[in-house]
Amino acid sequence: MEIRPATPLDIPSVLPMVAQTCALHESWDPAKYGFRPDPAEMYRRWLTARSTDPRAVFLVAERSPVGDESARLIGFLIGTVEKELPIYRLAEFGFIHDLWVDPDYRHEGLGRQLVMNAVESFRNLGVEQIRGDTAFANESARTLFTACGFRVSTIEMLCEVKGKQGSE
Repeated sequence: MEIRPATPLDIPSVLPMVAQTCALHESWDPAKYGFRPDPAEMYRRWLTARSTDPRAVFLVAERSPVGDESARLIGFLIGTVEKELPIYRLAEFGFIHDLWVDPDYRHEGLGRQLVMNAVESFRNLGVEQIRGDTAFANESARTLFTACGFRVSTIEMLCEVKGKQGSE
């Protein structure tokens, strides 16, 4: 396996993994992750821009060629440098938006390698803090991020308010 920075040529291979990520999130919490049709396609332009953005961390995990099969992407991580609100001492932070490893390659340390490579990439960008969200149902992601040095810092709460105020 090779972990390397993504290029614009990788986007078509990453999009199916994005679709799987979105479908999994929506299955866990459709109120939080209620996607519009074809969210992976909506990612295309954003991912393409991140693949050449010097302040983004976009990594892919590539499986070496096997037999007649060519090399193929089996995982990705996408992160960006975000500005913090000006009321805080910290001016910016790294944010990991998505992490995916093909189910056939899980439990081999690939997710950990992607996260640790991202941590190092953010460090090289001068970022002093990295954040990420995980779905409540995603205990394996919390375990992975904890093993990589992350800790819980906030818990997001969600309340669905249906209908208009005063309506019967």
